[in-house]
Amino acid sequence: MQDIRDKFPVLKQSIYANTAATGLLNEDLLEWRQEHDLDYLIGGSLMKEKSFEQMFLVRESVGRFFKCVPQNVALVQNFSLGLNLLLEGLPKDQNVLLLKDDYPSLNWPFETRDFKREYVEINAQLEENIYNEVKSGKFNVLALSLVQWISGVKIDLDFLKKLKTEFEDLLIIADGTQFCGTQRFDFEDSGIDVLGASAYKWLLAGYGNGFVLVKDEAKKRFDVKSIGNNSVDRDITKRDDIPFCKRLEPGHLDSLNFGSLKFSLEFLEQIGMQNIEEQLKKLGLMAKKGFQELGLLDELVQLREEHSTIFNIKGDGRLFDKLQQNDVVCVQRGEGIRLSFHFYNTENEIKTIMDILRS
Repeated sequence: MQDIRDKFPVLKQSIYANTAATGLLNEDLLEWRQEHDLDYLIGGSLMKEKSFEQMFLVRESVGRFFKCVPQNVALVQNFSLGLNLLLEGLPKDQNVLLLKDDYPSLNWPFETRDFKREYVEINAQLEENIYNEVKSGKFNVLALSLVQWISGVKIDLDFLKKLKTEFEDLLIIADGTQFCGTQRFDFEDSGIDVLGASAYKWLLAGYGNGFVLVKDEAKKRFDVKSIGNNSVDRDITKRDDIPFCKRLEPGHLDSLNFGSLKFSLEFLEQIGMQNIEEQLKKLGLMAKKGFQELGLLDELVQLREEHSTIFNIKGDGRLFDKLQQNDVVCVQRGEGIRLSFHFYNTENEIKTIMDILRS
């Protein structure tokens, strides 16, 4: 793993515990991006025409990584844009179940379109709370983040699969921005109907790229109107025969950003998602135990069996300043301090953080 760490210069300068805000750029991806722009510099439109034609390879990479057929992959600049485009095509008579204080880019698009909605409290019995609400029969849609941005609470994916099996007509829309890139995931075998994500966090692909995965049955629930020249791949004869996911790609796609997504997915595949998953599980358990012993974790997190590697610890501005002074990169979120660990973090770094917190 040290050889991999060496590809991330930031790790030589600090303990980077802030992937939940921004994933790191690695030297290999930087080199690819520089070569891409050099080709653009000397090739101009000839280079760009060729690169635009390669977008199907990006869809194939996303589909392979998340076990989804390429035609059900839409390339979007970020999760927020993808969700807003989708919701313009969702009938307004839908009753929506959301999580209270979920990520604004998930909840706000529903709230500003005046969908009928109710909210579930995020507590230790989250899955039970969701089930009881869905069982009431009032809801057509469940929309939630797979991992909560402030607390790091992670939904049980097996629960979502069982929920979908029992309530087949429930449309489950998920934000995977804080989840994708942390473990192996089979979209087709999941209970999720629509999964969207920005790829600049745990997928380490930089800004300006993301995706939406949509199952065939879920497409029938939307009447998406967005359209543009890219929806028909610049063939105007196809205007009246646009595939569903191309409705989410009305404008041009940047070959630098989406090429970066493809590059990063292949980088993670080379490391091995099983290896990444095992490393994150080890770091997550160690961090949870350490923060718990120091009395810094909310009871909500302590009571749940499975958690992500995002932790919001109790602490004020003074503690935050102390961490920064000791070269720990983290961020203030909610009422505490959020620290998040990816595969490039180490057990020694977590020990160092615990020593700082004890001192």
